[in-house]
Amino acid sequence: MLKVIDRKDFSWSVVFIWVALTGIGLVAIYSATLGEVSQFLPAHIQGNFSRQILWISISLVALIAIQFTSPRTFQGGAYILYAICIILAIITVFVGIEVGGGRRWLSIFGFRLQVSEFLKLATVLAVANYLTHKRNMSVGNFKTALTTVMMILIPVAIIVMQNDTGTALVLLALIPVVLFWSGLPYGISLLIISPALIGYFSVIDILFGVIAALLITIAIFFLQKTKWLTVSSVLLGLVVVVGTEVALEQILQPHQRARVEAFVNPTLDPQGSGWNVLQAKTAIGSGGLYGKGFLEGTQTQLRFLPEQWTDFIYCVIGEEFGFVGSSLVLLLYAGLFLRLLHMAGNHKHPFAQLVIVGVTFLYFAHFIINVGSATAVLPIMGVPLPFVSYGGSAFLANSLMLAICLNLYLNRRSFSIYR
Repeated sequence: MLKVIDRKDFSWSVVFIWVALTGIGLVAIYSATLGEVSQFLPAHIQGNFSRQILWISISLVALIAIQFTSPRTFQGGAYILYAICIILAIITVFVGIEVGGGRRWLSIFGFRLQVSEFLKLATVLAVANYLTHKRNMSVGNFKTALTTVMMILIPVAIIVMQNDTGTALVLLALIPVVLFWSGLPYGISLLIISPALIGYFSVIDILFGVIAALLITIAIFFLQKTKWLTVSSVLLGLVVVVGTEVALEQILQPHQRARVEAFVNPTLDPQGSGWNVLQAKTAIGSGGLYGKGFLEGTQTQLRFLPEQWTDFIYCVIGEEFGFVGSSLVLLLYAGLFLRLLHMAGNHKHPFAQLVIVGVTFLYFAHFIINVGSATAVLPIMGVPLPFVSYGGSAFLANSLMLAICLNLYLNRRSFSIYR
């Protein structure tokens, strides 16, 4: 069913940010693949810039077309889209195109698509549709929480089988966000995310992990004041701290342990596992205030940066456009997140709220992991920067998610009645 657009209700600021980030991404991709560095790159990498323009064009058409669609279409078709993407993802595991040790792509009508990118969108829609009818979740509503967790764990497991740990972690982190927004108490929400926080600090130093576990337990006690929850926090914190230490010493393979050690102290192996981290930090640090200039970044143009058109594209921006350019990117993302959350808060329908919040968090998780990896705040996980990094499937999927958010907000008056 087609809808007529009321331009006054349309969120033009979000479109402006989308255009700005896309433009910055094109400039960085051009520098990372078609500058002097092109002499060190194979022909198919040099074609990334032109392919990205093609995907941007397709995404723009899709973004506009979605605005003429009834918002109830997304809710009504959520489970169907979820099932289709699950099936395609399973097929990819067995017959997908293998690149870099993982089967993540399917060739459809001549286009190479990364199904996991679209599976993220389908999962958000399906989970939002389910939780729409399960508002005011209580501590004892275990069935609702478990069903929600399983709806997310199924695609996570399939994506892990595709050897795409970064995307799986992003989707996994969606669990506490959607449950919290659906009414899960603060204390339980904090308990759910505590393993990730404690594990992160335990990797840096076991003492930091113990301190983090203690602070989280205290916070949970004051938030919930429930004995069983406080005890659970203590036990979970202990398990995570000890488990992290055991994993680092006895379970992880040598190359996996080397990656963790490179995150904690990259200078231990500067020519090996610490190389990527050191080169990324060097690139950003050498940019100074205004940068070295377009196509003038030595780390970029001499091919010292790994995957500089995707995972480390923020380093390209930092080196060639400096603190000013990299800060502009951060401000644009901050504006995008705040605007989307504002849109969610001003919507009356719970499905729309959950979709917009879920999409916002997916963007945020990608942003934190990508920039965190580039600045050595987080271990390198191979996650692209939304709308900036090269990648047709990622760009299209991210644009579709944004288009749906814009559509839901545009139709907030006609889609405001819960049913």
